[in-house]
Amino acid sequence: MGIFSQFKDSLMHAAYNVLNKEQNTRFQSWGGSAGTYGYGLNPSRSRMSTSGDKTVITAIYNQLAIDVASVQMLHVRNDVDTGGYKETIKSGLNTCLTLEANIDEGARAFRQNIAMTLFDKGVAAVCIVEATDDPAISMSYDIQTLRVGEVKAWFPEHVRVLLYNQKTGNKDEYTLPKRQVALIENPLYAVMNDEVSTLKRLTRKLSLLDAIDEQAGSGKLDIIIQLPYAIKTETKKQQAQMRRSDMEEQLKDSRYGVAYADATEKITQLNRPAENNMLAQVEFLTKQLYSQLGIPKAVFDGDADEKTMLNYHNRTIEPILTAITEGMERKFLSKTARAQGQAIRFYKDPFKNSTLVDIATVSDIFSRNEILTPNEIRGGIGFRPSTEAKSDKLLNSNMPTATDAAVPEDAAATPDSGGSEGDSVMQSAFDSVDAALDSVFNDLGIELDG
Repeated sequence: MGIFSQFKDSLMHAAYNVLNKEQNTRFQSWGGSAGTYGYGLNPSRSRMSTSGDKTVITAIYNQLAIDVASVQMLHVRNDVDTGGYKETIKSGLNTCLTLEANIDEGARAFRQNIAMTLFDKGVAAVCIVEATDDPAISMSYDIQTLRVGEVKAWFPEHVRVLLYNQKTGNKDEYTLPKRQVALIENPLYAVMNDEVSTLKRLTRKLSLLDAIDEQAGSGKLDIIIQLPYAIKTETKKQQAQMRRSDMEEQLKDSRYGVAYADATEKITQLNRPAENNMLAQVEFLTKQLYSQLGIPKAVFDGDADEKTMLNYHNRTIEPILTAITEGMERKFLSKTARAQGQAIRFYKDPFKNSTLVDIATVSDIFSRNEILTPNEIRGGIGFRPSTEAKSDKLLNSNMPTATDAAVPEDAAATPDSGGSEGDSVMQSAFDSVDAALDSVFNDLGIELDG
């Protein structure tokens, strides 16, 4: 992730910035005398290269990118033995994934930029711009800034990336080692980016359809004037040209677009659209593209139920998220870090597509089965944690605890003060009955043991 200044000793560890990397001048574009440019639009934002009807292609890209960016990515530590989540690591990489990736992009905008570049170019290059140390010398570095670049050329062990330079305001090309750049390939490349893919075919059809629409709406009259004489000689052709020019001038200069014609001339209008099957082909390719991408129509309409959204997430969004996290994990985390359980994972909000009734049912099941604590459930649905001691414990509130079921030790030894008088009266009655029975048995000469 870095190149040291040539004036510093190679054994010294200094902050790394890829923008200071020396490049061949023919791959750079330094702006103006001051070296900077000003723009009306954000120059770091990725621009779509697809042509044709933007309302279809760009709408698909944008919806997919929004859904990908809505899933949170974290730098975590997993249990080495079980592989389960253990804790979130407070690192510069985690800050880039959750708060701010660079001076121009927040975490969500950064994730959306990755997805848009992935869909448009087929490959997204996530580059480390700033880090605490140079990875070419030491793997003990912490990432401070990340940016998304476009791959311009491939080499055996290097890649040339078009990257935004925040110092100059230009996009410059940098040749970087592949092991320092997260090269993320689109899992849907065969459908979206291949030259014979369905999306490319749809793009070409949309371009042709737009060209036909522009031609139909260009304002041309498309008329034929039938003159009352045969146009076979050069003189007659010149007369026809003069007649046509005269009518054009009349229509152009007239306030209401009115022109006159001779009684023997016949005018035929041709500006009615010719019938073709272009629109039917576009509709067929659009449906085929949605099917191949695993995007139901209800997802774009906003009418998809929980099962439809789950299927859409598993078939389309999950492979893209996995490709992004795996690409960054294997390039930004060393073997030692991965052996210690460090990883980059994405976590989808399980309550996002659930109604309030469903959330209450699931929360009750998780609480009764001691899967989640009350505070974990409250945090998941947007409530502040409770200060009660049991809110951080895995307890079933519907069952009595061991403390509630225990009987105090002095409860059995000490009689209840409220019932002591009644107990003495009953005891006296029992004693009187025993004495009477003993007298009767003695008179009868019957001896009782005990």
